[in-house]
Amino acid sequence: MGWHRALAAVFLALPSLAPAASLERFSQFITATHTAQGKFEQKIFDGNGKLLQESSGVLAFSRPGKFRWTYSKPYAQVIVGDGRKVWIYDEDLKQVTVKKLDQALGSTPAALLAGNNEAMRAFRLIDKGVKDGIEWLEAVPRDKEGSFERIRMGFGESGLRQMELVDSFGQTTVLRFGSLERNPKLDPAQFRFTPPKGADVIGDVD
Repeated sequence: MGWHRALAAVFLALPSLAPAASLERFSQFITATHTAQGKFEQKIFDGNGKLLQESSGVLAFSRPGKFRWTYSKPYAQVIVGDGRKVWIYDEDLKQVTVKKLDQALGSTPAALLAGNNEAMRAFRLIDKGVKDGIEWLEAVPRDKEGSFERIRMGFGESGLRQMELVDSFGQTTVLRFGSLERNPKLDPAQFRFTPPKGADVIGDVD
């Protein structure tokens, strides 16, 4: 969940057929978007479509492998990828969980968005056509032991608009992006994380 260079090279390994629209959109988004920042809304549904949780926040990423994903409500949580590790800080619990970056690809959409060619080789990409004016791409993990069974990305004229992630428990996480600014100048400091004093730190710290 290494990282390096742009994701476009993954398409060189695809069959030499006429490229599907969503694959083209994805390739364009990845090759032309080196940094990004914006807002998101997230909803989690159970296997029967019942809404379990709503949250919102802001995000930023800088390829390869650096991102900051901040949930403001209902619970304060910060997820930071520094290029080597992913730090997940739950403010209410005062707990920091640390993972290696390559292990986090299967567990957080932030790592996927900030990924590169090597990371995306872990997925089989499938064009899912157009629905309600959005072109859909599905990414199915080749490693069946990851957190998600499949990830769908929806592209509109302005770029990435939505992600849908189905986990191994049948829950679906829906992310809608708003005001997603492409290639802004970002402060590198936001992609570094120091555990707050007094917080419990667990995971792969070394």
